[in-house]
Amino acid sequence: MKACVLSARGRIEINPLQLKDVDRPEPGPREVLVRVKLCGVCRTDLHVIEGELPPKKSPLIPGHQVVGTIEKLGPLAKRFPVGKRVGIAWLNKTDGTCGYCRRGEENLCDAPQFTGYTVDGGYAEYTTVPAAFAYRLPADVADVELAPLLCAGIIGYRALLRASLPEHGRLGLYGFGDSAHLVAQVALAQGATVHALTRGEASRRLALELGAASARGAYDSPPEPLDSAILFAPVGDLVPVAMRALDRGGVLAVAGIHLTDTPPLNYEHELFYEKELRSVTSNTRDNGREFLALALRHHVRATTHVYPMSRAQQALQDLKAGLFDGAAVLVNDRDIA
Repeated sequence: MKACVLSARGRIEINPLQLKDVDRPEPGPREVLVRVKLCGVCRTDLHVIEGELPPKKSPLIPGHQVVGTIEKLGPLAKRFPVGKRVGIAWLNKTDGTCGYCRRGEENLCDAPQFTGYTVDGGYAEYTTVPAAFAYRLPADVADVELAPLLCAGIIGYRALLRASLPEHGRLGLYGFGDSAHLVAQVALAQGATVHALTRGEASRRLALELGAASARGAYDSPPEPLDSAILFAPVGDLVPVAMRALDRGGVLAVAGIHLTDTPPLNYEHELFYEKELRSVTSNTRDNGREFLALALRHHVRATTHVYPMSRAQQALQDLKAGLFDGAAVLVNDRDIA
């Protein structure tokens, strides 16, 4: 099969991804082989390729927002039939036995596997996944709109839960890329007031088109105090900025898996009055299923920009440069008319 392979990490402009012919994987006993139709491009892929999150295997096929159809079943994989459309997300496998898994917090598992990071992912024509970790997908949503929901949407939803947004609350979104533009739609549907604080005129324009009450620069103050905020931009300097924007008792959730160093926080202005700072670590499968149901109910749709799989390198460069709003999606070249 054809696959985009990372053999040596480095700056994305230096072309560390190589399109190669590699052996098609075989599913393990409890796995399914998925024929990849398309794969969303995530900022985490960029962090892995550029070494901010050193990959756990080499060579590595990145990508963890996969929509495809089941081509082959492992002998013990009974959950889906061949031909079924499924989604593959970041959380690829957990041990199921550690204390975190036993108490329903599999996102904190002692020995997790992650798609496109510790195991090969979806920048390829085929990939495998444990059947128990594949998602059922709604039938009436297009493939290209579904792919970004599988990480950007799911982890954004987890971040929204961690931010403890009150009913009809005021939510600030720092960074307005793939995750934020999906979370904004959920929050707005639930009656929240949303303020986008982000670089890039295109992203601010998209926020207003989706119904945000305001869209300003990332370091600007929102027009009113915030009950909750989510930091999607991987910029530690924004943590004190967002904390100052919170009202008394407000919560900031940091959604990214990677964040540059944060400056010291001023207790009086950024932490006092029972403000809270929380991190977000992966998600549970229940989070994923809940979000996909909410997305269907509230007609959450991704704004997407399609690239052929063979141009994955360009899609990542454009993501890094902030050249598009919403999300990029890689479509396998064989499926492009």
